[in-house]
Amino acid sequence: MTRELDLVELVDPSGEPVGTATVSDAHTAPGQLHRAFSVLLFDPDGRTLLQQRAPVKTRFPLRWANSCCGHPSPGVTVVEAATRRLAEELGVTGVRLTDVGVYTYRAEDQATERVEYEFDHVLIGQVTSELTLDPDPTEVAATRWVPATTLTPTGDDYAPWLSGVLPIALAAAR
Repeated sequence: MTRELDLVELVDPSGEPVGTATVSDAHTAPGQLHRAFSVLLFDPDGRTLLQQRAPVKTRFPLRWANSCCGHPSPGVTVVEAATRRLAEELGVTGVRLTDVGVYTYRAEDQATERVEYEFDHVLIGQVTSELTLDPDPTEVAATRWVPATTLTPTGDDYAPWLSGVLPIALAAAR
């Protein structure tokens, strides 16, 4: 995947930039702390959109995750990068995103031997029930709307970061 050669911004534990690395290098064990984002979209019924990551993903393929996620390039804001990724992954445009917090985590994918070590900005967006999706099959295997307040994303069916970003998103969405 060519995205593995894109640059990400390495950060210290407080989120201050300290350098750059390729996506591939940042996710090679033991992992390098870098800036990322997780988007959660909510509809008027209090549901959130989950995506099942495509089977070709290099980290946590086929796991259910937040609506969209990725890495801003150095010098690009998380809102700008997340807005772009929503269009690329899900075909969704015109959603106003709000950065509502950060979740820092480290998770090893035993299946791919890759590491997520991310300073993960949590962004939320409100959408209508009539939202039209056009998922890119190289990014997204499936989507589903779930009641956000009853979702308990634990176990191997879910991406490991979802349990950390969801509470931050829910607190801000209320």
